[in-house]
Amino acid sequence: MSRLHVAKALNNNVIIANHPGHGEVVVIGKGIGFNRRQGDSIPLDAVEKMFILKNQQEQEQYKQLVPQVDEHLIEVIGEIIMYISQKTNQELNEHIHIALTDHLSFAIKRAEQDMAIHNPFLFETREIYPVEYELAEYAIELIHERLGVDLGQDEIGFVALHINSAMTNRHVSEVREHTQLIADLVNMVEEELRMRILRHSLDYSRLLTHLRFAIERIKRGEKVAVVEKLEALLSQEYPELYQLAGKLTKVMEDRLNKPVYQAEISYLTMHLHRLTVHHR
Repeated sequence: MSRLHVAKALNNNVIIANHPGHGEVVVIGKGIGFNRRQGDSIPLDAVEKMFILKNQQEQEQYKQLVPQVDEHLIEVIGEIIMYISQKTNQELNEHIHIALTDHLSFAIKRAEQDMAIHNPFLFETREIYPVEYELAEYAIELIHERLGVDLGQDEIGFVALHINSAMTNRHVSEVREHTQLIADLVNMVEEELRMRILRHSLDYSRLLTHLRFAIERIKRGEKVAVVEKLEALLSQEYPELYQLAGKLTKVMEDRLNKPVYQAEISYLTMHLHRLTVHHR
């Protein structure tokens, strides 16, 4: 039977151990460090709800982080990550243990000092990442229930980005940049067309969805087929919208540092036209 051998218990929920297949690892699990001493042996199949950090860099960062964090929070975060993994039925990037622990421990300190941070991309995050947003709601509710700290709705958006980062293996800064890019593009549309798009409306949801998929296509370098007759018609019939679509795609090109195919302008023009028709 494969076994872990304890090198050091960092607290009740985290140990450093020697793993038969991975060498020295950081093991996170509810109560796994309770009454453990150096050299203790733990059967692998006897440990339920356990996470093993195998990456050396992640291990070192987590070891530095653990002494600064309340162990009850570590326990709750373990439950949150297990819940996310089960609900999405996928293995998450192990960096989420560090990113979420670091983020939430700091958020709790801010909340205790009444220093809440406003999330300017809350609506965008909820629309673009509905699954992650729902999982983040669960996380914030569990923290409130277990630790008695209400982190508020703004934090749901921040946590959702961390969840998406772990699910897609993208750094959270990249996820945040895409969300900010979409928010900036929507603001450009509102300014240029002199309209306010209601944040709970179907129009808003459709626009965000279109922009999100356009960004993903551009990132992948995916070519969209050009329909020359359609392009000529749109540029002739809706010159202002076509020009605006060109400006939007230029911003995407600059911010993503990737070329944008001409057809994206046509598809975006059609979407903008649909939007303006609904606002008449």
